[in-house]
Amino acid sequence: MRPALLVQDLRVSLRGRALIDGVSFALDPGQRLALLGASGSGKSLTAAALLGQLPAAMSASGRLQINGMDVPLSSTGTKRDGIAAIHQDPMSALNPLVRLGKQLEIPLRRAGLSASMARQRALELISSVGIAEAERTLESFSGELSGGQLQRVCIAFALACRSAVLVADEPTTALDMVSQAKVLDALSLYSTSADSTAADSTAADSTAAGVLVITHDLAVAAAFCHRALVLVSGRLVEEGSMESLVERPSHRYTKQLVEAAHLGFDSLPREATV
Repeated sequence: MRPALLVQDLRVSLRGRALIDGVSFALDPGQRLALLGASGSGKSLTAAALLGQLPAAMSASGRLQINGMDVPLSSTGTKRDGIAAIHQDPMSALNPLVRLGKQLEIPLRRAGLSASMARQRALELISSVGIAEAERTLESFSGELSGGQLQRVCIAFALACRSAVLVADEPTTALDMVSQAKVLDALSLYSTSADSTAADSTAADSTAAGVLVITHDLAVAAAFCHRALVLVSGRLVEEGSMESLVERPSHRYTKQLVEAAHLGFDSLPREATV
């Protein structure tokens, strides 16, 4: 089985200074992988490189393969097929002047659904991510929903696109515990459900999607992910199953992360003190 996402020797530089230094990993279909690290460790920068969203002043090199297809890391500013994203700020992914239903129907119509079928599928998707009153939500504008609701709407958008890979950058940040649980449930649905958006059901892709969760929250990662990578100053310092990292951490930062989770702390010292 080929990986949904393959990253080899990823390097991101700014004016000759390495910000991401030789990061390599693979994400299998149906797997949920956590990228853990303190603020400033390079987690979101790694996501930006994978999505082709690096600032113009930065350059990336290495090998990127999405669903078996090589993608040049040098290409930026254009949408990459096979990969979708949920950003820290869901408002940035939504048009505040267009009703959510109209926005959600766009990828569904592109998949070949009629207007009526796209509307019905949009209702199903909104319901599937745990949002009550699906019809009212589709008629709403983004500014009328809470942060937790918007995160789940963005997951519904990802479900509609049915990309092989979903990159979720701090998807539970600033959410209450109930909203966090609902967002993780929706992400779990994304990683296990088959594509049902195609107009021709025989063309539906039954392969589960891979989910890369970028977070500093070990509790979220432990509750949701199968494996984890630990990033410090742009370098991978530890990786393994979620269970092994929690029970037998080896790197100093991972040990701090586990200790803080056990003590119930909300944050850790910034990376400069690691």
